[in-house]
Amino acid sequence: MTSTQASFSGAAGLARAVRGRSISAVEATRAALRKIDRYDRFLNCFTAVLRESALARAADIDRRLAAGEDPGPLCGVPFAVKNLFDIEGLTTIAGSKIHAERPPAARDSTVVERLKGAGAIAIGALNMDEYAYGFTTENSHYGPTRNPHDPERVAGGSSGGSAAAVAADLVPLTAGSDTNGSIRVPAAFCGVFGLKPTYGRISRAGAFLFCESFDHVGPFARSVEDLALAFDVLHGPDPRDPVCSTRPPEPMLPQLERGIDGLRIAVLDGYFTRLGMPEVFAPVAAAARALGVTRTVTVPDVEAARASAYVITACEGSNLHFHDLRTRPRDFDPVVLDRFLAGALLPACWYQHAQRFRTVFRAKMRELFQSVDILLAPVTPCPAIRIGQPTITLDGVELPSRPNIGVFTQPLSSIGLPIVAAPVFSPGSLPVGVQIAGAPYNEAAVLRVARYLEKMGVASAPVANGYQAGGEPA
Repeated sequence: MTSTQASFSGAAGLARAVRGRSISAVEATRAALRKIDRYDRFLNCFTAVLRESALARAADIDRRLAAGEDPGPLCGVPFAVKNLFDIEGLTTIAGSKIHAERPPAARDSTVVERLKGAGAIAIGALNMDEYAYGFTTENSHYGPTRNPHDPERVAGGSSGGSAAAVAADLVPLTAGSDTNGSIRVPAAFCGVFGLKPTYGRISRAGAFLFCESFDHVGPFARSVEDLALAFDVLHGPDPRDPVCSTRPPEPMLPQLERGIDGLRIAVLDGYFTRLGMPEVFAPVAAAARALGVTRTVTVPDVEAARASAYVITACEGSNLHFHDLRTRPRDFDPVVLDRFLAGALLPACWYQHAQRFRTVFRAKMRELFQSVDILLAPVTPCPAIRIGQPTITLDGVELPSRPNIGVFTQPLSSIGLPIVAAPVFSPGSLPVGVQIAGAPYNEAAVLRVARYLEKMGVASAPVANGYQAGGEPA
């Protein structure tokens, strides 16, 4: 059976098919490359495609299978990563012009290393906002990534290429990063599942960071099974990353079918019910009904939590790029340059106050999680905006669109919670997302809730086809 005659759903299904020899790893890789060749010139998900090395790797997987070996749980699955992850032999550009001048990476990042070690096949690097500072992936150097559901709209950011590539089924699995919402926002806009794990749960070694004390890395997929499978492969201690958790790996796949019995679930109210359009609140209500949830809770000091996230992000990000800001300002994306310059001018006392508040806020959230296991909230205040759209109207106020797409993700970002962004579709509408947040290290609970919503038909990630008509954007 050839790859054009067979269709395998997602990473787990494809891995089973390759292992069972109903499709070869080479056929699966060639099929992915054909889709990339046909559609990515419009979608602009990829900044580099590793054609030769991917096919060589796939051939090696097939040889190992023929010899009776098991290459791993992601056997023969093509994957791609946001272009801030090191891939041996490829320059890690982090969405920038400046880093494109650097030499190729001498070693894979831990994320790439572990995916390869599980039998997956690295097929390319993915577009992003410059230095991960943005929510839209409208990159001035490499162009915008288009939303596969409507190519006139953004894919979200900063991991826009990662979400769009999965939504369009160019590859079944990708990796991205999340500082203030950069996994959750594109997952919601593109209609796929995204996991921001607990801070430090997945190693960031070999990834170019944006904000040291905030940055998480995690997977995108079109099913909760694939999300859990990727997490099982990726998480665990890593001496290369000093903030990586020393907890031993805890398999998530066996937990998915436990259901929601015993989980205390609540919907976030107040702030999380105001700053958005009606179409983003309906999915949260639908999720609550499916879960049998009637309880609401209020997170204290949400506005201050968002403000502290802004300050810390701006300060740490600008400090990281301070030399280039002084010597090469014209080589930055103009929007990113303005944000970094503003961050560089913030008083040090503001950063100290923000970090102190963060400690207090973390303690308050820890107390809240004594009485609840899962919190539900919208991911974004609106569906995907149009490319180039300068403003959005929230709660009757017209605001700049780019910084305000993260109004619901930023407040929960600074305290390292595990959160799944679960995609919800309404007939004739663009996808939006529901945040499923849990206490630190409780990935099992958030994945169980996401899986339950998927089984109930509330959350789903169908392949986007808004770009496929005749190989052109619709």
